[in-house]
Amino acid sequence: MNLTGREFIDRLEMYCPLYLAEKGDPVGLHIGSLNRPIKRVMMTLDVRPEVVKEAIEKNIDLIVAKHPPIFRPIKRLVTDDFQTKMYADLLKHDIAVYAAHTNMDIVSPGLNDWFLEMLDVKGEEFITKTHSFNYKKLVIYTPRSHSQLLRNALEKLGVGKIGDNYEACSFTTSGTGRFKPVNEANPYLGEVNELEQVEEDKIEFVFSELIEKEVIEAIKKVHPYEEPAYDIFTLDNLTDDYGIGRIGDLKESMSLMDFTSKVKKTFNLDGLRLITDTKDKEIKRIAICGGSGEKFYKDALKKKADVYITGDVYYHTAHDMIEDKLSVIDPGHYIEEACKLKFVEMFNNWKQEYQWDVSFFVSETNTNPFEFI
Repeated sequence: MNLTGREFIDRLEMYCPLYLAEKGDPVGLHIGSLNRPIKRVMMTLDVRPEVVKEAIEKNIDLIVAKHPPIFRPIKRLVTDDFQTKMYADLLKHDIAVYAAHTNMDIVSPGLNDWFLEMLDVKGEEFITKTHSFNYKKLVIYTPRSHSQLLRNALEKLGVGKIGDNYEACSFTTSGTGRFKPVNEANPYLGEVNELEQVEEDKIEFVFSELIEKEVIEAIKKVHPYEEPAYDIFTLDNLTDDYGIGRIGDLKESMSLMDFTSKVKKTFNLDGLRLITDTKDKEIKRIAICGGSGEKFYKDALKKKADVYITGDVYYHTAHDMIEDKLSVIDPGHYIEEACKLKFVEMFNNWKQEYQWDVSFFVSETNTNPFEFI
């Protein structure tokens, strides 16, 4: 099927919604329009002039970027400046640009989960909680003939998911529903002005408040009645929590230096920075936060991390880390490029599921500004 930019981004935002981004993070559409058909989509870490050139050469319609291209306000649109010329080139060639930044870091599974997987570290716990949302309970009544249709539609949205290990959870009781259509009613069952009795199921689910709008829309779409009977309650005993960074454990302990070598090999690095006063220590518990995560290092300590992997560590913060007895591996910011392959793999799965007529590309441009010599 043909696909618009809006339809594609709607699916992307179901996976990593904008509300998961950190406060002030300029995620979302940055350049162009999503209200047109797309045929070619490219995933990149950064939007740089050389990436834009690549997109133009590949006839790309939409760029999905990890790093927002407009992070600070633009003061002048003067094309003699390489940055603003890049924006002008994107507009000239009708290339839209969309950014998924810290919401990609926080969503699970997301960037930091993939890092743990790449390093053979088992764990899903976040380092620092960033968001907490209420769960709600849905109680809905439906003719027994539509019970499974309703379950299927709601469970596809994530209704009935409890924690990380259980999904499609519901409880059903049966009884008799009574109603009398009047006035301008157009009942699915029964006749106007006559009391009707129907064998119905009462189905109970829990769901995150984040999807309440989608839940109500699905009920109205699937339920056969003109006026579906349902109740929604806020629960005080269950929350939907999200956080940044991840922490887990190696299958077996290993030396810090051996693990540092593993990080270099896994991310194909020529070099990295090691912050420690104990090179010969044994480690097992690993914390990681892609990008610049030095501000979360004390939370990694509280969760008993033996080593913390993050980029862009500030000189004086490194001194603090040593004083706090936390070994830190700084592989740089560019390891986040791992998201490109993972996202395109996910995009292609959606393409197959929804029969989209679109092609996805991984940007081949290296945007790492640093070299080890």
